[in-house]
Amino acid sequence: KREYGVRVITELTCPSLLGAVARVADILQIGSRNCQNYDLLRVAAGAGLPVMLKRGMAASVEEWLSAAEHLMAHGCSDVILCERGIKTFETVTRNTLDVGAVAVAKRETHLPVLVDPSHAAGTRELVLPLALAGVAAGADGLMVEVHCDPDSALCDGPQQLTLDMVPQLVRRTWALGGGT
Repeated sequence: KREYGVRVITELTCPSLLGAVARVADILQIGSRNCQNYDLLRVAAGAGLPVMLKRGMAASVEEWLSAAEHLMAHGCSDVILCERGIKTFETVTRNTLDVGAVAVAKRETHLPVLVDPSHAAGTRELVLPLALAGVAAGADGLMVEVHCDPDSALCDGPQQLTLDMVPQLVRRTWALGGGT
């Protein structure tokens, strides 16, 4: 972080780890499995850092937005929502990206909404089309997994883009979303 001047987002999984995580993180991530862990949300809200709240894999949009409201009610003014796909009966993707939830979150809140097409896709070939769908639905940004050698990644290698895939992702999503 200090050497390259990059911001760090990292997942907070346990209230007792807040001190250690907050010393290095610029943004706290609450992952899918903890979307409705209200003890963890309360602790994260009091850290004085922005919080990115991933939608629970089985959470309704209402439950996801209620978790965001809980963060704000306990002092976190900088909440970022992240749609990462939900569990459905479908098996050809890891999760089902709910682009309708993106549109609803944009309509119902003032919060920025990200899409994580990597976790939804489960395979790198589907990341670009899902990213485009998320941007078309109104997402403010993307959270995409990239690895210089995905086949040797310790986890989730099949859903990680290779470095040479990133320029096309950026070019196509910016063209769709009007970014520069």
